[in-house]
Parts: sequence; structure tokens; C-alpha cells
Amino acid sequence: MRKKSVIREWVESILIALILAMFIRTFIVQAFKIPTGSMRTTILEGDLILVNKFIYGAKIPFTNLRLPSFAKLKRGDVVVFIYPEDNKKDFIKRLVALPGETVEIKNGTIYINDHPLLDPAFSQRFYYNRGIFSGEGQKITVPAGNYFVLGDNSASSRDSRYWGFVPWDNILGKAMLIYWPLQRIRIVK
Repeated sequence: MRKKSVIREWVESILIALILAMFIRTFIVQAFKIPTGSMRTTILEGDLILVNKFIYGAKIPFTNLRLPSFAKLKRGDVVVFIYPEDNKKDFIKRLVALPGETVEIKNGTIYINDHPLLDPAFSQRFYYNRGIFSGEGQKITVPAGNYFVLGDNSASSRDSRYWGFVPWDNILGKAMLIYWPLQRIRIVK
């Protein structure tokens, strides 16, 4: 029996590692670096996070198909998505409203179907009426297959108030862990 050359063994090992890494990044988990303060104080600029891609059903590259999901999107999830106005950019925001719900921002409070959001993820923040989708007294109904998202730092966030809704097809995954810097390691809530 012939022995493999050392170079061939190294090349095979590297190829297997690359294929495995691409599979994991595409379908299971992906790392992202946060560039802005729009999610302050939940996630800070410069934080490195891991995003769970399989939870909502990872997108299959070069198709319009997704793998089966393990959970449904829910209000309060911090999601990473393809920015609707530039498909080369990924954004991160908190999911506020689901398809068919009516959103209104009144006196700094978010109302869904005329009821204030009392969950601490929302009630401990002030939301500003900015942009064309959140004028004072303006109620917006989220279309089918879309979501309304806001940054936790409402004063410094370009979000659904400005550009509208995030289509389901643009959702990449759920932020699950800040892994860098070391003193900020935590689960994203």
C-alpha cells in the first residue's frame, strides 16, 4: 500500500477544514463585527458577535430557498438581515412588529395594535418619531412577509422608521453571543 505524501496530506487537511468552515459559516453560525452604535447599550461598536443562522432556516446560497427553521421570529429578537436598500450590507436591529401588526410610536413608547410594549427590552428605552414611517400619530401596518425593526439606540439608528420593512427573505439569523471583547462576553438579549 502506498503512503500519501506529506504535502498531499496537508492539502487534504486544509481543504477539508475550509469546506467545513464554509459549511458552518453558511448554514450554522457566522461572526459579525458591529460598526455603529445603533444598538447601544445592548451591543456596542466594535463588539464581535456570533449569529445563529439555522434557527430561522439558513438561506441556501444562489437560490431563493431556505432550510427548515427551528423557531419563528418573535418580538424582541435581535436579528441580522440584509439591508433592504443595499443588498451588500448587513444590519442588526431588534424585531418590533410582525406581519399584519400595526406599529405606532407615541411619546417615546412603542404601541403594537394600540397596546404599549411593556417588555423591558422596549419599555426601558425612548423611541423617537423620526423618518417617514414613524411620524407623530402615524400608525403603520406591517405587510405580510415583512417585519418592522428598530435600533435600541433610537436617537442614533437608521431603521424601519426611515426605510420601511425587512422582507422575510432578507433575514439572516438571530444574534446570540457577544464574544469579543472579553469583558463583554454575554448572551444577546
